[in-house]
Amino acid sequence: MEYIILTETDFFRRINEADNHNELHPAYRDFTDKVIRLCIEGMDIHRAILALTYAETELQFHHKLSENEANSISGLYIRKALAFVRKTQKFLTPQVPPLSASTPKPKTPQPENTLRWTGKASDLVEMLYGMVEMGCINGGEMSIGELSAFFYSLFGVEAKDCYHIYSDIKLRKNDSRTYFLDKMQEKLNRRMDMDEEKDRMRK
Repeated sequence: MEYIILTETDFFRRINEADNHNELHPAYRDFTDKVIRLCIEGMDIHRAILALTYAETELQFHHKLSENEANSISGLYIRKALAFVRKTQKFLTPQVPPLSASTPKPKTPQPENTLRWTGKASDLVEMLYGMVEMGCINGGEMSIGELSAFFYSLFGVEAKDCYHIYSDIKLRKNDSRTYFLDKMQEKLNRRMDMDEEKDRMRK
C-alpha cells in the first residue's frame, strides 16, 4: 500500500512518543527528505499525490494539535510537516494532466472542399501575379510558384504551370494585356455605381 509510505516513517512514530527537539528534528529532516524523494525519484505522480494527501490528513487530525498540546515541541513539528506536505502538493498538482487529456477527442470530419475555379486558368494567373506585385500576401514574401500551387490546390485547377500561362499573357497584342483584371475592375465599378443609385432611390 504505497499511500502509507510517508506515515510509516520514523517521524510519525516519534511525534507519538517524543516531545523534545533533539529527537524530533532528525526525524523531521528524514521525513522531508522522504517527501522530496517521493516526488523526484520516478513514482507515478498520481500515487505520490495520494501518499501526500494521506499524510496531510493524518497530520491535520493528529491529537497533538489539540488545544492542550498545540504549543508542544511535537505540535510545532507536526505543523511544520503539514505545511511542507501542503506546499509539495501545490507544486505537484499543476503537473497532473486533466482526465480529459488522456482521452483523445474524436476528430471532427473536415468538410469537403467544394470550391472550384470555373473561369479560365489565365484569369486566375492574372490575379495571382497581380497579388504578388501588390505584395498583399505574407508581406510580399511569397513567390508566385508558392502562391499558384496553393490556389491551384484550393480551387482544383489542373492546368500547365503559371509561368507558361504568364508567358502567353505577355504575348497579347492589346494595349492592356490584363483582360481579366480590367474586366474585374470595370464590373466592380459598375456594381458600386448601381448600388449607389439604389441607395439614392431609397432616400
